[in-house]
Amino acid sequence: MKIEARHERGVTIIEPKGKITIGVGDVALREAVAEALEAGARNILADLGGVTTIDSSGIGELVSAYTSVSNRGGKLKLVNLPPKVTDILQITQLISVFEVHDSVEEALASFD
Repeated sequence: MKIEARHERGVTIIEPKGKITIGVGDVALREAVAEALEAGARNILADLGGVTTIDSSGIGELVSAYTSVSNRGGKLKLVNLPPKVTDILQITQLISVFEVHDSVEEALASFD
């Protein structure tokens, strides 16, 4: 699991690549969100286009990240969901919790 972070138009974009699963990606995702918040980020966009697998631990970490960002007055949005991630979010009905966008440009515009 590798996570890259960049900043665009006042939004921190985190891009996990690989598996968000127990013991590997879940910790990396938690640390990436915590680092962004500590650096003062209020708006975070998680670009999940590079995610190959996600398990219940990874989904739990997305929910935890959403809560952490919201508690600090910010917003966490998702973009480029792979079909497997979309399916899991729909099955768990968490798709209604997250604001999901099809493109980074569309997502960035939604923060304005």
